[in-house]
Amino acid sequence: MEKTFGHLNRMIILAIMFDFVTAGESHGKSLVAIVSGVPLGLEIDLDFINRDLRRRQSGYGRGGRMKIESDRVDIISGVRFGKTIGSPIALQIENRDWTNWQDSMSVEAREVPDNKRKEVTKPRPGHADLAGALKYNTKDIRNILERSSARETTARVAVGGIAKILLFRFGIEIASHTISIGEASLPDGFEYQFEDIKAVRDNIELRCIDRPTEQRMVEVIKAAHMSGDTVGGTFEVRAHGVFPGLGSHTAWDKKLDALLAQAIVSINAVKAVDVGAGERGSRMLGSHLHDEIFYSREKGGFFRGSNNAGGIEGGMSNGCDVVVRGHVKPIPTLRKPLRSVDIFNKESFDAAYERSDTCVVPAAGVVGEAMVAIVLARCFLDKIGGDSLEETERNFRGYLEQLTDF
Repeated sequence: MEKTFGHLNRMIILAIMFDFVTAGESHGKSLVAIVSGVPLGLEIDLDFINRDLRRRQSGYGRGGRMKIESDRVDIISGVRFGKTIGSPIALQIENRDWTNWQDSMSVEAREVPDNKRKEVTKPRPGHADLAGALKYNTKDIRNILERSSARETTARVAVGGIAKILLFRFGIEIASHTISIGEASLPDGFEYQFEDIKAVRDNIELRCIDRPTEQRMVEVIKAAHMSGDTVGGTFEVRAHGVFPGLGSHTAWDKKLDALLAQAIVSINAVKAVDVGAGERGSRMLGSHLHDEIFYSREKGGFFRGSNNAGGIEGGMSNGCDVVVRGHVKPIPTLRKPLRSVDIFNKESFDAAYERSDTCVVPAAGVVGEAMVAIVLARCFLDKIGGDSLEETERNFRGYLEQLTDF
């Protein structure tokens, strides 16, 4: 019986389309990603992916590391003459800071002076440091912090760029904007459309769709920086043009909202997720919350009068915009030191400060776009299928005809 279930699990894993894995450390030579399951024939726009990498590095409140790195993706395999060939795609992003870390992050087994090993024995509150050191039984916390660093999300943004390119081919666009920074937030009931979010997509500061609110956000970040503190906030990701039927109601791990929640919380510093009305919906009466259904041939069939569900009902997309919000905690690397305990001597100390950001909410929004794109691309290919783009397009047309004829 155990062998049977093990075989089935392997079959399920092999059946996943648009899968990926990343590798690399914050101060290692490079970050890499392997993407599998992309149909043959998809044209890859490197400028588009690199634009998203630049957007991830921008934002008011970012720290010194962003002045060193200038991220660009290099495709090692899986693309020929600008188009995917159906095999795994290998992506690489160079860490320019590697030149300063070649001794302390050496891959080869060699003698390195103690003053160049840059071992870390003092765990920082709010980081993976202590939990990771205990789990992996290592006294050098650098083995933990190098991988747990948000630098890893650079590779995810590159993968998300490929997912966005695929989805856009089928009419799905994704964008994010900043809802709040600390106490500075869009006013309750502030109305906006997807086009308003697209309009600020390349904003290099905070990507807030309301200028007065953005100015208040800047002041909040300034005040936190001046006091040696950090500040969090909320970003929103919207996917426009999503058709009904992505995800499934049949199993807990196929529900679209569940997959998106996991993807968003996997982003460093994100501690909570809303889908649609989210937490606000728990305080509303059902008669005010649920989206009424209407039908009009002129509008293309079924439609809803509101979108409190965030485009997802019963674990499946319903044809409305998919709306997800990520709530980002203030990052824990502070110039105002917090108390901790040394792993070796167990003595108390003030946690050390390394160059860091004051606010990462806009950057987290770009990573959020990538994760939403990855989940939707996976669910899209799971639903539509196709080893080549031509086959996928043929299957897609058939499904749209099914929806039209319903």
